[in-house]
Amino acid sequence: MRQDSQAVLIRDGHDNFFTPLRLVFAMLVMVGHAYAIGLRDATLEPNVFYHYTFSYLAVNLFFVASGFLVTKSMLYRGDGPSFLSARLLRIYPALIVHVFFVLLAVGLIATTLPWLSYLTDPQTLIQPLWVLTFFKSGMVLPGVFEGNGEPFASAPLWTLRYEILCYIATLGAFSLGLMRKRWMILAQFVLPCLAWMVGQSFDLFDALPGTIENAVRFGIAYGLGATVYAYRDRLRFTWVALPILLAFSWLTHQTSIIEVTVNLLLGWFVIFVAYARLPRLKWMQSIDDISYGIYIYHWVVMQLAFSCFPSLGVTSLFFVCLPIVIGLAWLSWTYVEKPMLAKKSAFGEWLRFGKPAKSRPVILAD
Repeated sequence: MRQDSQAVLIRDGHDNFFTPLRLVFAMLVMVGHAYAIGLRDATLEPNVFYHYTFSYLAVNLFFVASGFLVTKSMLYRGDGPSFLSARLLRIYPALIVHVFFVLLAVGLIATTLPWLSYLTDPQTLIQPLWVLTFFKSGMVLPGVFEGNGEPFASAPLWTLRYEILCYIATLGAFSLGLMRKRWMILAQFVLPCLAWMVGQSFDLFDALPGTIENAVRFGIAYGLGATVYAYRDRLRFTWVALPILLAFSWLTHQTSIIEVTVNLLLGWFVIFVAYARLPRLKWMQSIDDISYGIYIYHWVVMQLAFSCFPSLGVTSLFFVCLPIVIGLAWLSWTYVEKPMLAKKSAFGEWLRFGKPAKSRPVILAD
């Protein structure tokens, strides 16, 4: 079949722009949160596409990319312990360091309590358990940021709970044999879409814990990414799809279908850019993957800056804090994330109790 020169095709290997894309997504989250902190009210973040904000769209973009890449990892490895090793080492080492950095460095600087009172306060001592189990992830610390509009020391961590749930769902589906055929993975996108439309149409989410609505929201984005990977050899991404999706979003923006439409638009954007042929930007494919560090550190840095200089506006807050956030993210990647990810094989072997891996790439059937 002759390749359409105007179409973007999904390629095997590492010839893609996912790393710089995730960096952009993390920056967009930081932009949105600069409004929440600088204006002392999270509800004042501006809408940029219908009722969607920077941070909402950026987090969904993260989940679309994650669904694609994590499903690829699961099917390529074909082994539960190897997959679990890679996922745990990607999330937890940097998160553990972050939690204690916030508790012991930022907390001691920002708290209005005597240091001994702060360090021995039950609210301080319970934080590692709460955050690392994702029971409570905002990190409300005694005497810290009480004068800011938002009391949280690390508000963005709440989405990691759903990232972990998506990993568990992928591992569970694989273990149960529910990732052997393309339609099985497609169902991981269709079912959350249906759940969202039913829940919104009948106001069911108002009667349920917010966790349910968020799980469905992220399930749509993650399931879309997984579906794109499952059908990657049959999909073509062209400019023609953009005006069609924009028109459909206008037609559906006052209905529950808009959530699905927007995710389709985000999914098109992620893949179109990730696999675009951009020879002059190829150097960007090898940059350090500091997006996770930016995501977990930006909030606390901006909170601390705003508590010290409450006259900072949204733009000033963002640009003053950006170099510091990038520096912390680089340190996290260089000295925590990258070294720990290098231990994936050894940790996977430990999870198998020393037994050799029986990994085999899964070839999806129709």
